[in-house]
Amino acid sequence: MSGWGLGWFGGGAAKKKDSAKNAILQLRAQLEMLSKREKHLQHQMDEQDAIARKNVSANKNVAKAALRRKKQFEHSLEQTSSQIMTLEREIYSIETANINKETLDAMKNAGAAMKQIHAGLTIDKVDQTMEELRDQHAIGEEISEAIGQPMGNQALDEDELDEELAELQQEELDNKMLETGNVPVSDKVHRLPAAAQGELRGKAPAKADEEEDEEEELRKLQAEMAM
Repeated sequence: MSGWGLGWFGGGAAKKKDSAKNAILQLRAQLEMLSKREKHLQHQMDEQDAIARKNVSANKNVAKAALRRKKQFEHSLEQTSSQIMTLEREIYSIETANINKETLDAMKNAGAAMKQIHAGLTIDKVDQTMEELRDQHAIGEEISEAIGQPMGNQALDEDELDEELAELQQEELDNKMLETGNVPVSDKVHRLPAAAQGELRGKAPAKADEEEDEEEELRKLQAEMAM
């Protein structure tokens, strides 16, 4: 019963995978046995060659028999070497085929996963989602701007600022006129046109120079009287 269940729920795939693995293991075991046989035959050939060389002059029959056995071992060695090459080629082929199959299975699983992920997605749904995100970003920016605006009386009137600036400019003008000695007698002076104020600024230095000249002449007269 358990074997029947495995056949339906992945048991067949596991058997196929194990069969490839078992085949490779069996081929490697056979390859190891043939490699040992190859070394043994090579050792036998070396021994017969040594016997033939030792008796080449003393006993030709023994030397000839040794060479005959050497040829037999050589023939067996060639067959064994050929079998080793065949097994190595088969092992390589099975390993390559198994790797290709596992790679293909992995790609199939990846395709199935991508298909499952994209099952509920369409271009319209993606566009709708992106549009909703853009709307939410716009709402967030509006909220940030609203939070950043000043509250209550913090917002200043531009007219008040202009009026205060004009007062500061007038104070600066008054200070300059005081420094030159031309003090306005009433607020009407501040209302004079710019050209008229310029004339006043031009006459003030001239009047001051005349007064200095008069004082200088007065001092000269006083000095002469004292003499």
